[in-house]
Amino acid sequence: MTDFTTEAVDTIEKVVGAVRERTVVPANRATRWIVYGFLASFCLVFASVLLVFGAFRAADVYLAKDRVWAVWSVLGGIFVLAGTFFWLKRSPRST
Repeated sequence: MTDFTTEAVDTIEKVVGAVRERTVVPANRATRWIVYGFLASFCLVFASVLLVFGAFRAADVYLAKDRVWAVWSVLGGIFVLAGTFFWLKRSPRST
């Protein structure tokens, strides 16, 4: 009778291991990708904001020399053009 119980426990262990490999491991991998993706996107957005601030400051100090309106106009135009581009690339929703 001990042989039957050992086989039953081994079978249960194999089944639980197979279920874990097919459910928990892919979910863990996907969660890791999502977390690292959010972290990378946060770092990229933060670096982009700092780059824009630095470009504005450099253009104001070294190029415009007390003509801040010119720097605001150029950077505003760039953002308007980028926004227009992305607005045209959006896909319309079907409701």
